[in-house]
Amino acid sequence: MSNNKHAVVTGTSAGIGRAIAAHLLGRGWRVSGLDIAPPSLAEAGFTPVTVDLADGEAIARTASALPPVDALVHAAGVLRVGRLGELDHAGAALMWRLHVDAAARLADVMVPAMAARGSGRVVFVGSRVAQGMPGRGQYAATKAALIAMARSWAGEVAAHGVTVNVVSPAATATGMLQDPSRAASAPRLPPLGRLIEPEEIATLVAFLLSDAAAAITGQDIAICGGASLPS
Repeated sequence: MSNNKHAVVTGTSAGIGRAIAAHLLGRGWRVSGLDIAPPSLAEAGFTPVTVDLADGEAIARTASALPPVDALVHAAGVLRVGRLGELDHAGAALMWRLHVDAAARLADVMVPAMAARGSGRVVFVGSRVAQGMPGRGQYAATKAALIAMARSWAGEVAAHGVTVNVVSPAATATGMLQDPSRAASAPRLPPLGRLIEPEEIATLVAFLLSDAAAAITGQDIAICGGASLPS
């Protein structure tokens, strides 16, 4: 099965990015996977692209060299935690470069070309933490910035057949949960009683990339197992 469409997905070596890439490949997409880590996918249609997504100049060079892009999914991310008085300023700078600046640089190259062709899809992987959570203020700020950018850019390109959305998961079953830096900040299980699975996020992202989602843009869509409901 092939739909002859090309998606650029970041963070495809593991976790949510890998799940999204695998899901799209299974539905006939060609996927360019941007990551600094070695690829863990070896399927037909997948092209690994080694790039440091915290390096703005490297991103710009890489994005400009890619073939025409029908969809951009920015899933790469890291988590650094810290309460006031113990903030991780170096970690915050890294999160900003990786979560926000990388999204902006990729979109700046790819989205105008989509608009010129009259179609395209952009999805940023955010976080329910963007609403705020004790001990994660710096992380939350970067994810909130993604929402603001998505809504702003959605307004710019909606009339040109391009949608821009954010998918914001609650705690997800990925290797990020084993990061030693968050040992004192355990994830909260949603009312569903389990962590969100990366494949569940991938399924939602794939829908937002589809023709059926043409009227959905500028939205922050939670996939949270009830965590955003009133308690």
